[in-house]
Amino acid sequence: MSNHIQVLRDIMAKRNGTLLPGAPNALAARIIADLGFEAIYLTGAGLTNMSMGLPDLGFMDLSQAVAHTMAIRNVTDLPLIVDADTGFGNAVNVTHTVRMLERAGASAIQLEDQASPKRCGHFEGKELVPSAEMVAKIKAAVDARCDGMVVIARTDARAGEGFEAALDRAQRYIEAGADMTFLEAPQSLLEVRQVPKTLGVPQLLNIVVGGKTPVIGQAEAAEMGFSMLLYANAALQGAVLGIQHALTALRDHGAVDEANGLLASFTERQRLVDKPGFDALERKYTTHRDASPSPQQNRSRI
Repeated sequence: MSNHIQVLRDIMAKRNGTLLPGAPNALAARIIADLGFEAIYLTGAGLTNMSMGLPDLGFMDLSQAVAHTMAIRNVTDLPLIVDADTGFGNAVNVTHTVRMLERAGASAIQLEDQASPKRCGHFEGKELVPSAEMVAKIKAAVDARCDGMVVIARTDARAGEGFEAALDRAQRYIEAGADMTFLEAPQSLLEVRQVPKTLGVPQLLNIVVGGKTPVIGQAEAAEMGFSMLLYANAALQGAVLGIQHALTALRDHGAVDEANGLLASFTERQRLVDKPGFDALERKYTTHRDASPSPQQNRSRI
């Protein structure tokens, strides 16, 4: 088992509400790691919003999820949970999805029981597949993994079928082999508290700022017994606000610089993408032309 997968399983076992920030891209993942968080969540909504400029309505495909997983794994060793939406098809497709994402460096794959095309868990109009179909997907995911990758099963049943039905679905997914479940969009603190009390495996709670679930902090999530507290798009929403502020200043004043506090410095930007590390590699491996023998010198040695 890869170390990042074991670290994730250890975090899950503690059930202390570990904060899980979402990253829409590899730069955000670098910032999450730089700030000392313990794990990263590749958010499908964030990827769709930031990379395509589209709403979370099922536009992301497997190739995009794999490419972003590889990019993030290339810059950090932290555990990485990948939002794979509905698994990009049926149970057979899920086997391919799991294999591709595991090879790309995912520590966990999250699958949900919405019908395709899926939509954000806090949008109206969600439709579900039959629970038996989702059970088959979970079994396929468990069978397809080779390195112990964590399988997370999400249910969106709260909106259309009610809270008790969502708990029942989550229990079925646990029996199918899910290592963790994720009941999306509970609508009161009473419901939030009931989730980890009812379901035996580690639980993830998703906080969508402006969404349907009451906002709680890490200490409260730990007290309730959640393993992880997901803020999937806090980084994205913060970035949007920062972009708006910086570009509004540029539009209104005709110039913007580091001194007004709206921009990270050039030096900080280079530090975050490890430019100094690549400079060191260049110094180590670059052959300087003036140190190479000239053609005339080479001929004189023949």
